[in-house]
Amino acid sequence: MSTAPTRLAGNVLTPEGWRLGEIRLEQGRIAAIEGSPVDPSTNDAPRLIPGFVDLHVHGGGGADAMEGREAVSTLARTHLRFGTTSLLATTMTARPEEVRAVLGEISGYMEAPDPAASRVLGVHLEGPFINPGKLGAQPAHAQVASVAEMDELMALAPILLITLAPEISGHGEVIRHLTDKGVRVQLGHTLGSYEEGVEALSHGACGFTHLFNAMTALHHRKPGMVGAALAHAEYAEIIPDLLHVHPGAILTALRCIPRLYAVTDSTAAAGMPDGDYRLGEQKVTKCLGGVRLADGTLAGSTLTMDQALRNFVSVGLSLAEASDRLSRFPADFLGRRDIGRLEAGARADIVTLDPELTLTSVHLDGRLVSGESHVTHA
Repeated sequence: MSTAPTRLAGNVLTPEGWRLGEIRLEQGRIAAIEGSPVDPSTNDAPRLIPGFVDLHVHGGGGADAMEGREAVSTLARTHLRFGTTSLLATTMTARPEEVRAVLGEISGYMEAPDPAASRVLGVHLEGPFINPGKLGAQPAHAQVASVAEMDELMALAPILLITLAPEISGHGEVIRHLTDKGVRVQLGHTLGSYEEGVEALSHGACGFTHLFNAMTALHHRKPGMVGAALAHAEYAEIIPDLLHVHPGAILTALRCIPRLYAVTDSTAAAGMPDGDYRLGEQKVTKCLGGVRLADGTLAGSTLTMDQALRNFVSVGLSLAEASDRLSRFPADFLGRRDIGRLEAGARADIVTLDPELTLTSVHLDGRLVSGESHVTHA
């Protein structure tokens, strides 16, 4: 790639709003954004929005993260085609030796990443520290966390996010320890009460894993973990495939949680035809737009982030707000100011859409990696 400045023109979504103009790129970064405020619905120019940031990715392109570094490369290549420029490789509940092995594999991949794949920021450890009574599609290898074991796991790979069931004895201490280490803790796969959720937030937990799914539901006399999220959360992830969560429940969460953000919770079946795929040690089947275990339990999704964007818009969000919930908010959740936004100094991770919100190109660090080039040399 040339180091000479290049430009992308269109309706540019900045943190301050839309501008009709150009993004100037230089050495993989945004050097400047030039243009005037605009309502993008008034023209047919391309819509330029930040690359998507997906914090919950189990698989894609037929590959499952638990299979190791080649699978991580495949899933990251697959999701890049759909606009995801940064992601967390997400594990499944498994036996301790398997968890340790896959952490080593992901760490090895990150030392020599695939340049034609989404940027792998680190690991989302989803399980095994969950409630065995709320496994969802997780295998039956739940265990109790300890501070010592967490330190051992964090030495194997850059774990940025961990899902825990807060009601398990000792997990309050673990949440405090992880928070002190800078690890984000989400509450999920939990039978915990409203009170236990609020207590976990006071210990440093700061999010909820696939809100509404695999957690105690809201009841007006027993608000449950969902109630704790709706009443107190600043951040939570949700799967907007319109299958895991009803549009009305999505709208409820949007009114309650300021920085609700989208994840795909995608499996190996994402980007693939109907059929059988792996999810951790289990076989899952893709059919009728979803992924299920043999007993019919939803098991992750086939969602891609470009479709998540369109689904958010279909339930009433503006394109700008939907973009924030796929890019800026998850980046902020991780404390990353260099991704998830189009502004000077940020990485030049850019998704281009046409007026019908069909993805037409993806740039990663200023390089065209999918679709048609809209770049002109200065």
